[in-house]
Amino acid sequence: MNRLTLKYAYPITAVILLVFAWVIYRRLAGGLHALIPLAVAAIVVWVLSTIAFIYLWPRITVGGFKRAILRRGFGAGPVPVNTLYAVADRPSDAASTSVMGTGTDDLIYLGGWLDVAGTPRVLHVPEMSGRYYGVQFTDPTSGSNFAYVGKRTTGTASGDFVLCKLGWSGHVPAGMTRIDVPHGSALVVGRVFCTDEGDRPSAYSLAKQIQLSPLAG
Repeated sequence: MNRLTLKYAYPITAVILLVFAWVIYRRLAGGLHALIPLAVAAIVVWVLSTIAFIYLWPRITVGGFKRAILRRGFGAGPVPVNTLYAVADRPSDAASTSVMGTGTDDLIYLGGWLDVAGTPRVLHVPEMSGRYYGVQFTDPTSGSNFAYVGKRTTGTASGDFVLCKLGWSGHVPAGMTRIDVPHGSALVVGRVFCTDEGDRPSAYSLAKQIQLSPLAG
């Protein structure tokens, strides 16, 4: 639905404006006083629509990614909850088959849907030896990124991060870092830089090592 809306944004906008112009024309035919109810209705609709857009749009957008990931994945079939899948193909080559078919070709993309409502999960990242990488966590309620793991925030050494819901009172093992997931679930998108086509296999191998697992104990 989102893709169709974006694809036909201009025709849809043109139709809406034409309908609006026709309504105004008909109202003007009845005199200026007939515009007052229309103006009041337009203001009410504008305010309510703005509130609804702010509240619903993040849920619709991130929810669309969730459905795409869990139902058809990134070109090789559905990706189960709490599983990260790395896309070997270049984004430009995967544009027609993968929800990750966007972005730049000097990155390996990975993604999945995180759910820690029941059990905390551990995100493991391998030693990156200075290579750029990043893993972002997007809240399905607000659409904002609430946490990052990667070169710019946590460095490139190997590490483990405990992902848990707010209020979880369990024990975080030594050497691990806790990350609270505000609403118990999140869209996870990762990127690993590759210098050229010759470096792509190495970058892909590292991306596949970025994985989620249940917290032991």
